[in-house]
Amino acid sequence: MRLAHFALADGNGTNGLVEHSSSSFAQELRGLSQKIATMGGLAEKSLSDSIQALTRRDKLLAREVIDGDERIDVLEKNVAEDAILFLAKRHPVANDLREVVGAFRISGDLERIGDLAKNIGKRVLAINTNSPPQSVLFGLEHMSEAALVQLKDVLDSYAARDVDRALDVWSRDEQIDSLYTSLFREILTYMIEDPRNITACTHLLFGAKNIERIGDHATNIAETVYYVVTGSPIKDERPKRDASSYTTLGAV
Repeated sequence: MRLAHFALADGNGTNGLVEHSSSSFAQELRGLSQKIATMGGLAEKSLSDSIQALTRRDKLLAREVIDGDERIDVLEKNVAEDAILFLAKRHPVANDLREVVGAFRISGDLERIGDLAKNIGKRVLAINTNSPPQSVLFGLEHMSEAALVQLKDVLDSYAARDVDRALDVWSRDEQIDSLYTSLFREILTYMIEDPRNITACTHLLFGAKNIERIGDHATNIAETVYYVVTGSPIKDERPKRDASSYTTLGAV
């Protein structure tokens, strides 16, 4: 069995070499990956539940999403602590170092996805007006389905260390951007046509932006998977089609 080494000060103040088995080394790396898998599952469920709560105006489910975000936060802290400890004890290089850095980065993106899903849940609690337009709710569902597929695919790419699947997710970022821009215009139209829609539509607009940001974080994870496997960043410019920043009321 291959043995790895790291330096550790001995009782005389000198550096001695302490051996550890490769099985222990690999087990700690697997532990990081397993925590990422757990975080990913929780993030997927949080996003799915938050959209269901929004479209059904289910305040009980929205509160469950908000309360459940703490589990993702705790796991993110655990990954960070484990990664720092691993670096301090093992001094990994090359592929192993990229695995640790990758887990650290991905945990941060998943924690943000959990926060964004929680924000959607908070919007549900804030909507106290008449039911929002059904076409807008349908658009939000469509966006969320696309984001969920992206999130699932990128987590699968990480589990399999599959560069091609990661690149596929990366290239699809513009799909969610296009859906967001279209929905942005539609929501503005409803707000202009009937001022009574402004409050509900404002919350829905923020919800749509949260979903678009979740797509961005899925794309971040795809870039990290590519880096972990290849050792280099994606050189092409990220595809973006979010034109909402340039949309004016007069252009609707």
